[in-house]
Amino acid sequence: MKPIGAALAVALPFANPVLAEGFTVSPPIDCDLTSDCYIQQYVDSDPSPNASDFTCSSLSYDGHKGTDFALPNRARINDNVGVLASAAGKVKSLRDGMVDAPYSDARATEIAGRECGNGVVVDHGDGWETQYCHMKQGSINVTRGQDVQRGQMLGFVGQSGKAAFPHVHLSVRRAGKVVDPFDPDGITRCDSPGDSNLWTQRPAYQPGGLIEIGISSAVPAYDDIKAGLTPKSSLPAASPALVVWGFLYGTQAGDIINLSITGPEGMIIADDVTLTKTQAQAFRAIGKKTRTGWSTGAYSATVTMIRGPQVISQRSTDIVIE
Repeated sequence: MKPIGAALAVALPFANPVLAEGFTVSPPIDCDLTSDCYIQQYVDSDPSPNASDFTCSSLSYDGHKGTDFALPNRARINDNVGVLASAAGKVKSLRDGMVDAPYSDARATEIAGRECGNGVVVDHGDGWETQYCHMKQGSINVTRGQDVQRGQMLGFVGQSGKAAFPHVHLSVRRAGKVVDPFDPDGITRCDSPGDSNLWTQRPAYQPGGLIEIGISSAVPAYDDIKAGLTPKSSLPAASPALVVWGFLYGTQAGDIINLSITGPEGMIIADDVTLTKTQAQAFRAIGKKTRTGWSTGAYSATVTMIRGPQVISQRSTDIVIE
């Protein structure tokens, strides 16, 4: 069991990989992890009923056996983002035909035994295999026994099976045992994470961040945000309120979310919201009402996620009032 340490509060740029066993993997998703997708959760490295990722931080949950490469919202499923083979091998098994839908307790019986949803298992030899879960219904384009190369498309990212958000879950196993590609030897220390890994080019660790922000005339429904509500580019001067909202991941109790809107005449609203719970995903918003309407012109909003002395993530957006 790893020693307990303080959570890391900045993105960690890791050095070139120290490879374990000669087997390497590459990210299983065709997107830019610095802009249009992100890693939501990692393998649970804590054998107790608690959970931690390989840095001893909170981006995992009890018993999680893979790494979740996530899309920012459900609308992105329609963009057919590719799921890629992380290493060369032979397709061992697959499943397709399950619907893409957010998981709920009401669907537990429906998906029992098929929590992975639509997925593919690839055998890489010498006991190594990778599994790709929650793929888009009808998208799998390989067959059992087919040889695949590293980076070859297996299908598209979806939200099938037991998936609370759209993502591809990558599990790496050797001889049936889960291996964390960020920590294959299992001896990472909290103050010095990542002494070995399986990545050809290791994705940077980000301990949480902003998924999306926007300005609207009312507080949007959280389900609409997760579904992919398109942020407004303009609003009428007669809008009853201006609201800035932020959709976040990897939040921790004590994090501060600063939200602000600035208009042609200066600051409209700014406030700090202190989070009271550690959550995989969260949504916060602040706003200001008006009875007389808003001045026309350019407005900007900024949302900043702060943990201790560190800025974890910051995003800005612009809007025109006309």
